[in-house]
Amino acid sequence: MITLKQIHKLIEKSENPLIFYDDDPDGLVSYLLVKKHFDKGNGVAVKGKPMLGTDYLLSVDKYNPDLVIVLDKPIIEQDFVDKVNVPIIWIDHHPIVEIKGVKYYNPRFKDKNDNRCVSHWCYQLTKENMWLAAIGIISDYQKPSFVKTFIKKYPELLKEFKNQKEAMFNTNVGKLIKIFGYSLKGFTKDVNKNIEILSKVKDPNDLLQGRTENTKLLLNRIEKVKKEYDKLLEKAVEENKGKKMVVFVYPSGKYSFSGELSNELMYKFPGKVILVGRRKEGKVMMSLRAPEEKRIKLPPILEKALTGVEGYGGGHDYAVGASIIEDDFDQFFSVIKAEVLK
Repeated sequence: MITLKQIHKLIEKSENPLIFYDDDPDGLVSYLLVKKHFDKGNGVAVKGKPMLGTDYLLSVDKYNPDLVIVLDKPIIEQDFVDKVNVPIIWIDHHPIVEIKGVKYYNPRFKDKNDNRCVSHWCYQLTKENMWLAAIGIISDYQKPSFVKTFIKKYPELLKEFKNQKEAMFNTNVGKLIKIFGYSLKGFTKDVNKNIEILSKVKDPNDLLQGRTENTKLLLNRIEKVKKEYDKLLEKAVEENKGKKMVVFVYPSGKYSFSGELSNELMYKFPGKVILVGRRKEGKVMMSLRAPEEKRIKLPPILEKALTGVEGYGGGHDYAVGASIIEDDFDQFFSVIKAEVLK
């Protein structure tokens, strides 16, 4: 496994790195930490699926990088690696996969249970912009190693907490996490404008309160995204009152909110397993969550549910994603429900 020190040297030497990152707050924060520290590189958010595949070779051709960096993606297709003719650095925290031709950093090589998120490791790599790192780490339901220092420096953003869900949904850090998430929604050109603004923010309160022209512009731009999300959240809550398992499947629209909805529904329905799905082009793309305190580990349940259906999925013990064809959804869901409620 490559070390963070070696990664730092490689990025320093690079003149034109290309950075692929997952399209969630952890991925975005990881990218911004690297971008702001090294002051170079083009960024591409990998949307809609857990893998970085050959369809993203167009970005490699477009930017002609001398180094490719991949942040917070669970899978890279071997075919993608084989067709990229420059070094590839992969920083991730999902279960280790076998792959050739990449410089791979994953804490699980040393400890299979160490799933500290990529924002944590990019902060260890760069050692600056603590407020950014806190957003990424807390968004991934983890507690920053520097949390006491952060609270002392930014008491208006976060106070001592025991429950990760409280930090996510009942603090100003939680509001910042939502701003980062909303900024990733929409057309690529709009997302790129949002991220350009985020890359220049130096004080989180400027972003939270819209104290500059650029942050005010960003908050206005994402307001319509927030309204769409709030509408879906209200519908999901109403439909699942009194149910043993929270299930919400919605038609595809302009934005995808499955991950965000599943996280917030966990807060609103404590102790329940959550399944949120989005129907699009004959498929159902899902985000599933399970309460850690009940020790319902999702990967073996997901593996069983995927048997005999057309689709794929994977993730962490208590948070997974999956995509199956719509015709197989009833069969898939019947297995999930039986396993969860038995």
